[in-house]
Amino acid sequence: MTAKVFFSKELTPEKVVEMYKTLGIDLPGKVAVKLHSGEKGNQNFLRPEFWKPMINEVKGTVVECNTAYGDAFGGVRDHTASHRKLIEYHGWSKNFTVDLMDAEGPDIIWEIPNGKVLKENHLGKNILNYDSMLVLAHFKGHPMGGYGGALKQLSIGCASAAGKALIHSGGVSNDNIEAWNKHAEQDRFCEAMADAASSVVQHFEGKIAFINVMKNLSVDCDCCVVAEDPCMKDIGMLASLDPVAIDQACIDLIYAAKDDPGQAHFLERVESRHGVHTIEAAAELGFGSRTYELVEI
Repeated sequence: MTAKVFFSKELTPEKVVEMYKTLGIDLPGKVAVKLHSGEKGNQNFLRPEFWKPMINEVKGTVVECNTAYGDAFGGVRDHTASHRKLIEYHGWSKNFTVDLMDAEGPDIIWEIPNGKVLKENHLGKNILNYDSMLVLAHFKGHPMGGYGGALKQLSIGCASAAGKALIHSGGVSNDNIEAWNKHAEQDRFCEAMADAASSVVQHFEGKIAFINVMKNLSVDCDCCVVAEDPCMKDIGMLASLDPVAIDQACIDLIYAAKDDPGQAHFLERVESRHGVHTIEAAAELGFGSRTYELVEI
């Protein structure tokens, strides 16, 4: 099937709302808004002010989960207390209701019977409190996944700390220290992300929407304490009901930006980490399509 992906070069808070309305979906009930709230010291993440009109439009709750990488990477989001302080410092708590979904256990475990690598996904149990989900992804590079977009927000983003460890280890361990010592081979890691994402899409089937913003295009993720400054010019924003199509469209726009002097550097990050394999695996699992129609608005 051919998915529709809407695209605009305009990058304003008001345009985010317009892009959402173009999708023709009315997310019901209590809406979980999954985004990246930014690691301590990161300069590239999209601030609360950028997302505020959109989150207010759906009366959403910002949802996050603790990380699994620990103090070795310099971050503070692996412990609930320090994570909450950072969320407050970055201004999220001032502007929105914020739910750290795995702050209190036990995790919820969803089976993935057709998973390529994972047979179960561990998530913060509070995800069960929501009727629908809006994924607001800052599209950029990523040190491990090659790129970060909608699929990463669905997988690592929604997974609890234990779930993140399972993804990184390719299903070997849900212990964060052991997971880093036994990190999966790269393609297996990409497939584990696709597996985890599939379970979230299935749970919210028909009640989930995606917006990717191609701004502050660094090769590094918003989870990096010391991130490279953006290497490419801003491109625009995309909206879709298909997480596979929207990420594929973003990748295609990067490849199309031949005149951008930072393109080669960005693509090296994507290609060296086999980033597109996550998209390939997700399409093979059947919860999205790599074939899409790009509609500029």
